[in-house]
Amino acid sequence: MSDAIPALLVLADGTAYHGWSFGATGTAIGEVVFNTGMTGYQEVLTDPSYTGQIVIFTYPELGNTGVNPEDEESAKPQVQGAIARNICHKPSNWRSTQSLPDYLKKHQVPGIYGIDTRALTRKIRMFGAMNGGISTSILDESELLELVQAAPNMTGLNLVREVTTSKVYEWSEATTAAWEFNSEAVAKIGETFTVVALDFGVKRNILRRLASYGCRVIVVPADTSSEEILNYNPDGIFLSNGPGDPAAVTEGISTAKALLASEKPMFGICMGHQILGHALGAETFKLKFGHRGLNQPAGLQQRVEITSQNHSFAIDPDSLPSAVVEVSHLNLNDRTVAGVRHKSLPVFSVQYHPEASPGPHDADYLFEQFVLEMQTARQAAIA
Repeated sequence: MSDAIPALLVLADGTAYHGWSFGATGTAIGEVVFNTGMTGYQEVLTDPSYTGQIVIFTYPELGNTGVNPEDEESAKPQVQGAIARNICHKPSNWRSTQSLPDYLKKHQVPGIYGIDTRALTRKIRMFGAMNGGISTSILDESELLELVQAAPNMTGLNLVREVTTSKVYEWSEATTAAWEFNSEAVAKIGETFTVVALDFGVKRNILRRLASYGCRVIVVPADTSSEEILNYNPDGIFLSNGPGDPAAVTEGISTAKALLASEKPMFGICMGHQILGHALGAETFKLKFGHRGLNQPAGLQQRVEITSQNHSFAIDPDSLPSAVVEVSHLNLNDRTVAGVRHKSLPVFSVQYHPEASPGPHDADYLFEQFVLEMQTARQAAIA
C-alpha cells in the first residue's frame, strides 16, 4: 500500500468514494453500472456492449486469475473504467499471461479499488444507473462532479459507431475442442450456411458459436445497406449485441426493417434483439439499473433458462404488434421481454447472451435453432 496512488470516484448526485488506483492513471467519465458475475471479468471488460460505462464488480476480489489473450471478447478493453473492492496484483492461474492491473494500464483504462462496493451497488439499485467519474489527477470532489454532470446521459446515445468494424471480414474460428460443450448438436448439422452478421459491437464468442454450427460468417459494418447484405446471398442474417440506446441506431433499424422483407432467417442478440423490435414497430425504454450478470432466469412456459445478460434497455411489450410477433421469453426476475418470435417468418431474437461468455450454456440451442431455420429455408427454396 505504500506505493498505492489515491483515486476518487464521484457520482452525478454528488456522492463521493475515496479509494486507490489500479490500472491506468488519469480521469474517466461514464455511466456507472454493476455486474454480479462471480467470474469472467476479462470477458466483461472487453465486451463492446459496455462501451461508455464504468463497471462495478460485485464479486469482492478481482484479478486473481489474471488475464490471457484467449478470453478477450474484442481487441481491447471497452469499458471506461472499473470499480472493485479488492485487487490481486499477483495472479495464480496456468492460463494467465498478465496481471489485471498491468493489462488495464497497458490499455489506458483506469480503475478504483478499496471502496465499499456493496454500498455502491445498493445505491445504484435504489436510485438507478447514473454517470460517474474516476480520477487520480482530480481529487477535488466538486471539480470532478462538474465533469460528471456535463457528460451526456446514455439515453439517446448512438455508441455503435464507436465499436462496429470499419471493414468487411470473414470469421472462421470455431469454439476449440477443449471448450466445446454441445458437440452432439454441432456434429449433426452437416451443412455450411452463409450468415451475414451486422456488427453493432459483436463478441468473438458469438462468432465462434456460429462457426461451430457450420456457418460461414461474413461480418459487416453497422451502416451496411440491406442491398449490400443481400448481395452476399446469405442463408441467414445475424444482428449482434452492442452498446448505447438502440432507438438512436436509426440506420440499423432501417436496415433490419428492409431485411425483413427478404423473409430470410434472422437472429438477434441483445442490441440486435432491440433493433429487431424497433424494425417490427415496437419501442424500447431504459431500465432503472439494467441486467448484468450470469444467473438471470428467462422463460415463458415449462422451460426456464439461466442466462447471461448485459443491457440497459428493453422492449416495451405494449408496443409490440401482436398480430405479427409474439413474446417467446420473459426475464423471470422482473417480467421484462427477454425474447420475441415472428409469427410467420423465421425471425427471432433474445435479450440475453446465449453464447454465455461468461455464463451458463442453457441457451446455446438458439444457435442450432437459427441453423435449422436456414436449413428449412434452403430446402424450401430447392423444392
